[in-house]
Amino acid sequence: MQDRWKLATKVIHAGRESNQAGALVTPLCQSATFVFDSAEQGGARFAGTEQGYIYTRLGNPTTAELERKIAALEGSEAAAATASGMAAVSAALLANLSHGDHLVASNAVYGCTFSLMTSLLTKFGIEVTLVNFSDEAAIKAAIKPNTKVIFCETPVNPHLDVYNLDLIAAIAKQHNLVSVVDNTFMTPLLQQPIKHGIDIVIHSATKYLNGHGDVIAGLVCASNEQMEVIKYEVLKDVGAVLSPHDAWLILRGLKTLDVRLERHCDNAEKVASYLEYHPKVSKVYYPTLKSHPGHKLLGPQMRRAGGVIAFELDASLEESIKFINQLPLFSIAVSLGDAESLIQHPASMTHSPYTDEERSRAGITDNLLRISVGLESVEDIIQALEGGLDKLHINQLL
Repeated sequence: MQDRWKLATKVIHAGRESNQAGALVTPLCQSATFVFDSAEQGGARFAGTEQGYIYTRLGNPTTAELERKIAALEGSEAAAATASGMAAVSAALLANLSHGDHLVASNAVYGCTFSLMTSLLTKFGIEVTLVNFSDEAAIKAAIKPNTKVIFCETPVNPHLDVYNLDLIAAIAKQHNLVSVVDNTFMTPLLQQPIKHGIDIVIHSATKYLNGHGDVIAGLVCASNEQMEVIKYEVLKDVGAVLSPHDAWLILRGLKTLDVRLERHCDNAEKVASYLEYHPKVSKVYYPTLKSHPGHKLLGPQMRRAGGVIAFELDASLEESIKFINQLPLFSIAVSLGDAESLIQHPASMTHSPYTDEERSRAGITDNLLRISVGLESVEDIIQALEGGLDKLHINQLL
């Protein structure tokens, strides 16, 4: 029956199991370890011949429900909850890359993902090539005999380029590569990469999935075969697993994901339309706009465009920073998906690990700003932006 449920129903009901007390809300199993009935039972569980919990780093009932739920939402066989979004990225890559292997990734990714790839992985003899994933020929040209993984975000952080998942999956299968997609900006309610042939989907569950700005978490969705390595080799030994309390908070947040996303998207569409015609905004990056190259993938790939907008001011770096500092209503913060509207400056914040040259190749300019459109009244959000842009105009005249 669960397979026939709509996603709005799955976010509430999928993955749930009955509990001894009959509690409607998932019980929080705040225990580090689990008691065995006998030494023989403990040995059997460690040997894998008997199912059951051993130690929360290896599995926990509360965390397991979250994993079942996100797997049902993404359409994957299994999922693993991690201590952060970066732990999810790391687990997916470490499970599939070894010394001497090669990774192809998009040249615009979250700053810490970029740093992991270009600084940490290379220390262990893993080769990395970054290319523009809007260019099919560039992706294919980057593939080598030792390439094992192809990785991207879509939409891209921060400037919301949209990549064709069917194409990426086809290239990966043609060359026997593992395809990995960061689906954080979309969530499975707006985009399901596995349905397009992608092998592994990751999330920073800190963002929309939790939705309340009080948890750091990640999720990895993949096949049972992939999960054996991700969960019981990488995460077991690295230890970057999610606490049951944080899993419980995300389960609570997921119940309102569908209604929250609709408001985020509604607000963002109106804000993007407002910004596109403002004389002090030189460019707006948001896929619902017909000027955006990713517009054609709305429908075939993405149900809606999400709640993140990037835009370039017709202003200098100094003026752009002043605009952020003087902007009412918005909080200056680097996350997204919270109830509050947030603004940040990618070049100096989330994407600061990039050099100037690398930022230029990735299209991250000094006057590029990223906003996470919140759940406030859209009239108040637009009024705040209008007030900030008016001040920018006055400052330029002085």
